[in-house]
Amino acid sequence: MKKTNIFLVLFLLFLAASCTQQDSEWKGTIKTQDGVTIVENPMEPMYSGSVLELEEDLMIGEKEGPEEYMFSEVRDVDVDSEENIYVLDSKETHIQVFDKDGVYLRTVGQKGQGPGEMQSARSLSITPNNEIVVSDWSARVLHFFSLDGKLLKSIDLKGMLWFLKPVVDSQNHIVAGYTVMDQTVTGYLKIFNPDLTEKKTIYSYQVAQYPKVNPFFAQCFWQIDSRDHIIWGYNDIYEIQYLKPDGSLFMKIIKEYDPVKITEQKKIEYCKSQYGQEEPPEGIEISWDSHHNPFIYLSIDEEGRVFVRTYEKAPNGQYYYDVFNSQGKYMAKIPLEHRPRVWKKDKLYVVSEDQQGFHQVRRYSVSWNLNESML
Repeated sequence: MKKTNIFLVLFLLFLAASCTQQDSEWKGTIKTQDGVTIVENPMEPMYSGSVLELEEDLMIGEKEGPEEYMFSEVRDVDVDSEENIYVLDSKETHIQVFDKDGVYLRTVGQKGQGPGEMQSARSLSITPNNEIVVSDWSARVLHFFSLDGKLLKSIDLKGMLWFLKPVVDSQNHIVAGYTVMDQTVTGYLKIFNPDLTEKKTIYSYQVAQYPKVNPFFAQCFWQIDSRDHIIWGYNDIYEIQYLKPDGSLFMKIIKEYDPVKITEQKKIEYCKSQYGQEEPPEGIEISWDSHHNPFIYLSIDEEGRVFVRTYEKAPNGQYYYDVFNSQGKYMAKIPLEHRPRVWKKDKLYVVSEDQQGFHQVRRYSVSWNLNESML
């Protein structure tokens, strides 16, 4: 009986190993064109099933209690090398800082028009040189603070509208998007020098101008990895580009996908959220595309994995994220309840909102169930 059990266990282990080997077979192609590596991915990932395990280990944000633990409107989150957590509250116009155990440390900035004060803070990030950078849309200023909250400098955005998600590399170059409103509305993604003079235009695109509205217009998404590579995509096609710090292209990720139709229910939901009614008001002309764009968001972790949120939903209603490894191969397809804000030291940080609209910052420990050494 004991021998039979041993053989059975060995047989099951053999089957499991065979399935893992089969699941880890990548079926895409890699080619080089004009010095650029092009990674063409199939529709199905290398690994199927549950490849990612998340376990919540911290929640910050109280409905009632000390004010320093309460949020009005969390706009952005980042984490430094000591795992201190920086939370931008755009309604309160300040940054609350917590240690890795969730203990409040300090508040950085405040609402106002004086030095280091902010009017409409919309994004924050921690730079590789341990500075906090905050984009103040209303004042059209980029603020830089030390991690302990001291104002280092403020740079005039030179009239640039909606200076979007500035991220900074180790040489203090800035990658950001902004909009120019002239006879047309044009969006730009650019690399800037540390003094905010323009270094290179990565991409530009036209945006429908009021009273014409395209609710799901194509737009750019970008990040900078630990090697100062710029990873970005314009979501009218499923293509993610990798740029060197000087802006030169060296790799592309391409993936097959099934377009997700924009349903009538989705149109109604949009109109209700924007106009409070099922139809747009008179004078507003909405241009509905037939299908959603291939993706709507991307983030990266410290291992160089890229997480691309699609419009496809899992049976539980969560959106799927396509996961690519640092070589651009399509590894996995995972559902996530919340948009990933930061991947840091095997932790994932997100912002959640309950039914009453209260915001919390949550942290999860991250475990992968795959063999990346085989890639």
